[in-house]
Amino acid sequence: MGDHLPVEAAATPPVLAVVGVGLIGGSFAAALRGAGAVSRVLGVGRNRKSLQEARELGLIDAQASLQEAAEQADIILLAVPVGATRQVLEALRPHLRSDTLITDAGSTKADVVAAARAALGERIGQFVPGHPIAGAEQTGPSAAMPHLYKGRTIILTPLDENDARARRRITQLWEACGARVVLMDPEQHDVVLASVSHLPHFLSSVYMWQVASAENSDLRLELAGSGFRDFTRIAAGSPEMWRDIFLANREAMLSELAEVRASLDRAEAALREGDADKLHDFLEKAALARRFWGSRSRLQ
Repeated sequence: MGDHLPVEAAATPPVLAVVGVGLIGGSFAAALRGAGAVSRVLGVGRNRKSLQEARELGLIDAQASLQEAAEQADIILLAVPVGATRQVLEALRPHLRSDTLITDAGSTKADVVAAARAALGERIGQFVPGHPIAGAEQTGPSAAMPHLYKGRTIILTPLDENDARARRRITQLWEACGARVVLMDPEQHDVVLASVSHLPHFLSSVYMWQVASAENSDLRLELAGSGFRDFTRIAAGSPEMWRDIFLANREAMLSELAEVRASLDRAEAALREGDADKLHDFLEKAALARRFWGSRSRLQ
């Protein structure tokens, strides 16, 4: 006889529920639907108009309450601001089937894990924390795209309570989206992402605020070009989402800000002193590092 398919591969595709059908949640649903990896998609959210739009776009099959999602779904993705994690999980828990798995797309992990433990208690093993390193400044269902995760990195921070089946199943779903899955612990995730994800948004927003607050802001913005556009693009992200991320990862953010401030002081001193060699060395190191990263990322 020929090789047998794994039990999970041969089973009926799962029912997926997405709590928060915007760019992240909607793209997850679209990618899995396109791959034939889900049989049905339920959309959960506060905005009924947004959910109706998601249905019209084909991202979901039906709107559902948190109770209905807990009772009907095999997989639940939380694509909500990290500050809402505990509240959502507490609403799901009383109705949650024992075989349902929950994952999330939150940009911080230590606080999300703590919230999940508080909300789920002994059922924490059903929650596999995750963070897709992908996104855009657009929001809402219309921003969703099935290829968003193709070639992107997805960080999972599995818990000791997650069994092998739970880890494997969530990994397979992200891989079906075309993503590469990397495993980390929650604390390491938060330190690293503070540097390369959270702080860029913070600095971009602070700079955009400074320009927009200037007396001649209209003139500045009228003359702004592609460099300004590229540097400030991420400042257009969701204020609610990024507020929660900054506060949730505050200690790591403050540590990174201190290092950036020290670097800025060094560059400013070279400029004030008119030290061309120091300023050139500073700019050269930054340029070489950026070019190396750019060439490496294109190969991935």
